[in-house]
Amino acid sequence: MSRSHLRAIFLASLLGAAISTPAAAAQASVYLYNWFWFLEPQTPKEFQQETGIKLHMDAFDSAEIMQSKVMAGRTGYDLVVATSNVLPGLIKAGVLQPLDRSQLSNLSHIDPDILALLAVNDPGNRYAVPYVWGTTGIGYDVDKVKAALGENAPVDSWDLIFKEENISKLKACGVAMLDSPSEILSIALHYLGLPSNSTNPEDYLKAQALLLKIRPYVLYFDSSRIDTDLADGNICAVVGWANGALAAQAINEKSNSGRKIAYSLPREGALVWSENWVLLKDARHPKAALEFINYMLRPQVIAKTSNYMLYPNANKDATEFVEQKLRDNPWIHPDKKTMATLVPLEPLPLKAERIRTRVWTKVKSGT
Repeated sequence: MSRSHLRAIFLASLLGAAISTPAAAAQASVYLYNWFWFLEPQTPKEFQQETGIKLHMDAFDSAEIMQSKVMAGRTGYDLVVATSNVLPGLIKAGVLQPLDRSQLSNLSHIDPDILALLAVNDPGNRYAVPYVWGTTGIGYDVDKVKAALGENAPVDSWDLIFKEENISKLKACGVAMLDSPSEILSIALHYLGLPSNSTNPEDYLKAQALLLKIRPYVLYFDSSRIDTDLADGNICAVVGWANGALAAQAINEKSNSGRKIAYSLPREGALVWSENWVLLKDARHPKAALEFINYMLRPQVIAKTSNYMLYPNANKDATEFVEQKLRDNPWIHPDKKTMATLVPLEPLPLKAERIRTRVWTKVKSGT
């Protein structure tokens, strides 16, 4: 799954503070391969001041790019942030090493419910430590959607997107989706009452038919633009991430644009996933890497990243340090009833993955 850049200011601050290349190593170093802007900018400096270990970080914006690089080996990286559904493939390929939990004294801060969710993709929680987590649902411009569909617009349902009579009326104000086959097709399958991680080719043909039916009304598929375009009023509905909708809302509040942005976790069930720390098998600085993970497991440290990224974290003891507007926001922290409806993002066998890729190519092209 791709992660949106969100805002140029986020990228600028992160790039200036943290990104380096393995060739520029200091002796006491750790090399991290991470999503764009996925770390509070002052954290590398504060980590180095305390430990003497310099964090070098390169960024990716696609799980596919990360996987291909890691699978090839000899990356020069020690740590990688990997989405939950990617873990089984990395584990099976033998490119990760089990984590030495004796070096992770702060593991006790991790929410056991998040660990249980992660265990679906990392049995026994041997290889991964959850970092942050999130959901995939519907972000929308309240006034524009109401203008198109009326006061009773079905914003609490995937019907808003998947029923032609609804999405056709939103075409004029713009609908966009993540460029993410794993997420969009999983959602479509679930909406049809089929397994979200189906391996049945016929199920994918049904999902393909559903998506091709609404394809004429989707402006574009692009994970890097949707949040900015929603904030700027260029589109009125997105299938995207909660933090993106929250960022769009914050930008509009700051600019006094008058636009109201909201986010919905549809009643049929939205997706839930986690981003996780993993240690590469050929890591050259495993001890330093584990020290960095342990540092990030501190409640006050991870809370800074949550406040910066607008993502919930997996640390049960960090809540008091997270800004109240985030910890009380149901988009970011759904209640237990809503959590029970969420569907975990899971991997597929290679054969099914190829089918999904072919379907996605057809959907994007509209043919």
